[in-house]
Amino acid sequence: MRENRIRSIWKSGGAVVNGWLAIPSSFSAEVMAHQGWDTLTVDLQHGVTDYASAVAMFTAISTTSTIPIARVPWLDPGIIMKTLDAGAYGIICPMVNCREDAEKFVRACRYPPEGGRSFGPIRATLYGGAEYPVKANETIVTLAMIETRQALDKLDEILSVKGLDAVYIGPADLSLSLGCTPTFDDVDKPVAEAIDMVLAKANEHGVIPCIHNGTPEAALKRIERGFRLVTISSDARLMTAGAQQVMSKMRSAMKPAAASAY
Repeated sequence: MRENRIRSIWKSGGAVVNGWLAIPSSFSAEVMAHQGWDTLTVDLQHGVTDYASAVAMFTAISTTSTIPIARVPWLDPGIIMKTLDAGAYGIICPMVNCREDAEKFVRACRYPPEGGRSFGPIRATLYGGAEYPVKANETIVTLAMIETRQALDKLDEILSVKGLDAVYIGPADLSLSLGCTPTFDDVDKPVAEAIDMVLAKANEHGVIPCIHNGTPEAALKRIERGFRLVTISSDARLMTAGAQQVMSKMRSAMKPAAASAY
């Protein structure tokens, strides 16, 4: 069975550096994977990626040691199981708001008797190896998103669900839920306090705390505070930022030359 480096890094006490893929391209996924990310998340919720694109992206990521995970569109056992069958080694599930949601999520990620995942790992055995059917339950990582006021109110119940490996804070949606401006890093005070609470409660329950970030500076600060998986930006945002930097330099340098031509 192919090792899940997420679990290995966590076991060693380290933090996972996660990249984010919103562009439905196997080539861009392969380029990102070759940059040294510990993990890459294919975003099936807010990206423009469909299932067929996701499978091609998982295949491209597999050319490296980077671990492929996915954020599914919703708490839907069907798409969770199908995404695992495609070779995802972890699932980030949005809008987990109560114990029942967390139990439903974990159950969809585990084969019986621990869960209710249907058997059909059509690509997962190619990626994970022949032992996948017997070792998947101990290999796959489950990450429940905490991004609503309701989830904060039910946090202890969510964190107590057996088989839930991690909680993943979505600062933007959490900000909206708390009546604040949606952002990743410089969050308003109520959101900062909520993030602190999730971090503390996760540690109490022995669940891994994870969070989305806009910049490496913010991610490093959150690792120092105890977060064990940090996502930085996304392929689309990184491409935009790089292109803007190039064009800003070009336009500023070309203005004097353009003006002197008249």
